[in-house]
Parts: sequence; C-alpha cells; structure tokens
Amino acid sequence: MTIAQNVDVLITTAFLAPGDEVDQMLTAAGLTTRHEADLAALSADDRAALLGGVRAIIAGTRPLGAEELTQAVNLKVVVRTGVGYDSVDVDTATRRGIPVCITAGANRQAVAEHVFALLLASARRIPENIRNLSDGHWEQLTGRELQGATLGILGLGSIGKAVASIGRGFGMDIVAYDPYFDQEFAAANGVRPADLEDVLAQSDFVTLHLFLDDSTRNLIDAQRLALMKSDAIVINTARGGIIDEQALVEAVNAGVIGGAALDVFAEEPLPPTSPLLHTPGILATTHVAGATREARGESGRIAATTVIDVLGGGEPRFVVNPDYQGVPA
Repeated sequence: MTIAQNVDVLITTAFLAPGDEVDQMLTAAGLTTRHEADLAALSADDRAALLGGVRAIIAGTRPLGAEELTQAVNLKVVVRTGVGYDSVDVDTATRRGIPVCITAGANRQAVAEHVFALLLASARRIPENIRNLSDGHWEQLTGRELQGATLGILGLGSIGKAVASIGRGFGMDIVAYDPYFDQEFAAANGVRPADLEDVLAQSDFVTLHLFLDDSTRNLIDAQRLALMKSDAIVINTARGGIIDEQALVEAVNAGVIGGAALDVFAEEPLPPTSPLLHTPGILATTHVAGATREARGESGRIAATTVIDVLGGGEPRFVVNPDYQGVPA
C-alpha cells in the first residue's frame, strides 16, 4: 500500500467519512484529507509516511500516542471529536507545542438524554422485563419512580448541568459535587451542593460527569461504593476508568448497591467475557451516549472549523493543554 504524501488533515474517527459534510468543509478550504479509522492497521512504514506529512488530526477514541505524535513532524493541531481526550497523549503534544482541542458542547444533550435512558431502563427493570417476556415468562416486575428520588451528579460541567435540568423535569431532588462548583447555576436550578462522599450517601441515583485523569482514576472504589444506599444505582457515561470495575462487580453481587448502568469501560471494546456483561444488575451499552446524528454532526463541524482556523493562522479553541504555547516543537 502506498500512502499519498502531503495530506493536510488526517481523520481517524470512524464516524466521519470521505465526501461527508466535514470532508466538504475541509476541501472547500483548500485542504486535502485522508480517512484512516485505525492507524494500527497500517504497516509501520505506511503509518510513518502518512503521519510525516499531516498538519492536523481529527481524532476518534482510538489511542493517539507518543510514537504517532512524534512522527507527525508537521502537526499543528489535534482535535478530539468529543469532550474526552484521554486517548491522546497530551503530555507529548504539549512538549511538541501542539494544541489538543475538544468539541465542547457538541454532545451535551445526547449524553444527558442517554443518562436518563440508562436510568429509566435500570429503575423500571426494562432489560430484565424484555428478557423475561422473550423467554416466555409474563412477569410484572416492580420498578421505581424518579419523581421525589435524589439524583446525585458528580461533575457539574456542561453535561452535568444538562442532566440536572432534565432531572428537575422528572421532579427529582438534585445534589451535586464539582471541584469548581457553579453556585450561580445551582441557585437558579435548585441544585444542592455537597462534597463527594455526601452525594454518594444521599443519592438514589448517581451519575458521573468527570474527566479521567490521575485525580479521578478509580475514584469510585470499594470504599466509596460502600457509602451508597443499598438500592442505589450508579450511571457512568463519562470514562470507564473513573470506576474500579472489579469493586463495582463485587458491590453489586454483594448487594452493597442496587446496580449500575455503564456506557464506558476501562477497556474498550469491552471483552465478551467481562463480568460487567454477566452480572445481574449491571446494564451496559457500547459507548454510544454521544452517538446521535445531531451530536456527531455538530462535533464534526466544530472539529473542521477548528482545523481550518488553526491551519489558516488563527487561534485554536477548546484547548485542553494551554501550556503548549511557547513550547518549541
């Protein structure tokens, strides 16, 4: 396979395709594009040749590590389609003077709605009901109502705020923790502030909306799970590494908490042998919280606009590593 040289924009997310709106935006700006959803599938020589010519990368969830970033000697910007950026080696990008950007706000509503899809499915035991019915058992399972229940939000950023607004529509009592708590929003939207441990202890449902870094990795461990109500349900649409998955399985099996609904995992794709898929009380989806036509369209447009601006000499936006500035490549 021969890799074309001098590609301006490398697109590694599988949700963008040649000829789509994003591709048309980039080509209309005079930029050449190449779509490679899986760089690891290329030979080492082809990968190095491709990366050596690119000036921008629009990245998906597959890892973009130190080797790839170092090989991309002409790289000016990385844009991650979404708000999570743990798949990108930000430290290497920073040392090389490369801004890493996200598409902030694009999937806010999509993720918030998926939280309630998971929450309702768990509260009303919908997957169990469907499974029983398909097995020929007419069993009217007893579920729970959301009205009057306490919804705990860990991370009151853009998505956490959208979740809070939907929760209020269901008549839920909202309590939240965020290290940079927005008092103005909370006061206007009936959100009670609390520390992390109090949110866990008070809530009937806990939903996570934190970034994954060293301070949040395995944040929800066995000790913190033990603080929760015995019938509480934890929902994670943020990043899998925030929850200690082994501790979660043990807590659900032991009745320490009532269950969990997960869209993200420490290892993705999730292996079919994972106990997360075989533990009654744990519901799992395939990292699709932000996977709506609307969210993906907006994310792609933001990514394309950012690339066009930066390669045209403008400033990047939604930068997660502002220290890149002034660092020699």
